[in-house]
Amino acid sequence: MKLTMSQALVKFLDNQYISFDGVETKFVDGIFGIFGHGCVVGIGQALEQGGHNLKFYQGKNEQGMAHAAIAFAKQKNRRQIIACTSSIGPGALNMVTAAGTATANRIPLLLLPGDTFACRQPDPVLQQIEQPASYSTTANDAFKAVCRYWDRISRPEQLMTACLNAMRVLTDPAETGAVCLAMPQDVEGEAFDYPEYFLKKRVWYLDRRSPTSREIDAAVEMIMKSEKPILIVGGGVTYSEAWETARFFAERFNIPICETQAGKGNIRWDLPLNMGGIGVTGGPAANNVAKQADLVIAVGTRLTDFTTASKWGFQNPNVKMLSINVCSFDAFKMDATAVIADAKTGLLDIMGALSVREYRSNWDSLELAQIKEDYNNEVDRQYSVYLKEGLSQTRALGEINKLIDKDAIAIGSSGSLPGCMQRLWRASVPKTYHMEYGFSCMGYEICGALGVKLAEPDKEVYTMVGDGSFLMLHSELYTAVMEGAKINVMLFDNSGWGCIENLQNNQGTDTFGTRFQARNPLSGMLDGAIVPVDFAKIAEGYGCKAYRVSSVSELRDAIIDSKEQTVPCLFDIKVVHGSMSDGYDAWWRVGVAEVSTSEKVQAAYEDMQANIEKARLY
Repeated sequence: MKLTMSQALVKFLDNQYISFDGVETKFVDGIFGIFGHGCVVGIGQALEQGGHNLKFYQGKNEQGMAHAAIAFAKQKNRRQIIACTSSIGPGALNMVTAAGTATANRIPLLLLPGDTFACRQPDPVLQQIEQPASYSTTANDAFKAVCRYWDRISRPEQLMTACLNAMRVLTDPAETGAVCLAMPQDVEGEAFDYPEYFLKKRVWYLDRRSPTSREIDAAVEMIMKSEKPILIVGGGVTYSEAWETARFFAERFNIPICETQAGKGNIRWDLPLNMGGIGVTGGPAANNVAKQADLVIAVGTRLTDFTTASKWGFQNPNVKMLSINVCSFDAFKMDATAVIADAKTGLLDIMGALSVREYRSNWDSLELAQIKEDYNNEVDRQYSVYLKEGLSQTRALGEINKLIDKDAIAIGSSGSLPGCMQRLWRASVPKTYHMEYGFSCMGYEICGALGVKLAEPDKEVYTMVGDGSFLMLHSELYTAVMEGAKINVMLFDNSGWGCIENLQNNQGTDTFGTRFQARNPLSGMLDGAIVPVDFAKIAEGYGCKAYRVSSVSELRDAIIDSKEQTVPCLFDIKVVHGSMSDGYDAWWRVGVAEVSTSEKVQAAYEDMQANIEKARLY
């Protein structure tokens, strides 16, 4: 069939399916795009021509639309995607950050940026980067560092191998991440006689990988020798839909559960063995049991520094690591004994073998119950904080948590809110806690809310965003209005980057460059008055329903009223600066200055060195 490269690409994507546990799903829902000269007459023409079932979504910022696509794929458990296309140069480069987000989080993202002319005859064209030392280098080479697969289609027939390789990576849970197919704008319009077998329906099978008998035996022996194991539930439990399996495993063997940001929400918050979030942004219960653990059973987690508290969180000198992960790269982290397997299959196989041995941990049930009770009391305290200066961040978050529907989806990504949410948020239903913390990319929150709403149109979606992150990227709020996608933006305005200011102050440095203050004509520094922003007015300008909130009663009334609205809603919540939750017995390693004139910085450096001595080396 004679088609342009772009027309063939659209037909190919329209015919890709994925099969998981016998359920077949159309893999590519549609394409996000912002048309420029580098794509509008190529892939834009192919989409406009029709003859396919792909939806076209109009983005407003290339990074924003790609982040929405990531959130969509994440909420769909990586079984359906929205591809993204852009023009050359600036449009393409705007998607590089999102590519990093996708790869860090192990989320499939297909990027189709336009590229400069393969023929080179009109060079240098508008928005072209010229590298005198390597003329074949274009802006799209920047994607190589943040993509799991990268290719440039310089001839129309190359599309076939490029597409098959792209799909191989996108549908592999161990390899998935961002995929970039750079498309020179002249090649987008060139025709080729593509064979019918390339364009036919193709099903990619997402099979559950089972552990080997050797891996099962090794895992069973490690658990049998342990007295106080813990179970860390990561994102792999989500994508494997293993939440019931993980719960049953923990209950069968009396093992306390600790949650990563990606794994939170899989287990009901009120399950007695659920100790909540672990690590730097974790709570007191999980960090307590982590310090005592002699075996860490990590399931579907990358074991980042936030989960391990910079390898400091496991204080038992005899602690051992057991990791169940479909990706060997992640499974071997921290010198763990690796079980290369799907989370659900791995847990079931180990549980079967372990049950025969009649294993049960030596955790004292009364001790665990007390730890859990103390944790619940601390959450209640944080949710009821009263400040005479105004509304605290934790109190506002608590009211939201109490008033929204149990099956509503809460989203976050950066700043102090992810810490408050991992420590305090009470999730009762799986897939209702959506946190992008693999990259913790500021600007993801509103874009992510749009993507989640497209994935779950019948659910209420609430995104928790700070004023700093909102200012970075909120353009897809307008896209939500266009799509009729009702999202709820819970904007916590504390007049600055409070999380980083807190880090700054805790490491001995006075506040500098982290509050939104005007330049002081007397000092010449950014230490003048706070610059107020009416975020509600911005939202109203987009066509949203906006609420101005500075008290508990105003927040409650706004949430109740918003449930009756059909357009996107924004809550401009003024919170007291510095009223986020505290850290709980965890350490995060940052690069404190070794030499300083400040005694506070000197003390912070000495403290860092002391904690380094306590951290494990791998």
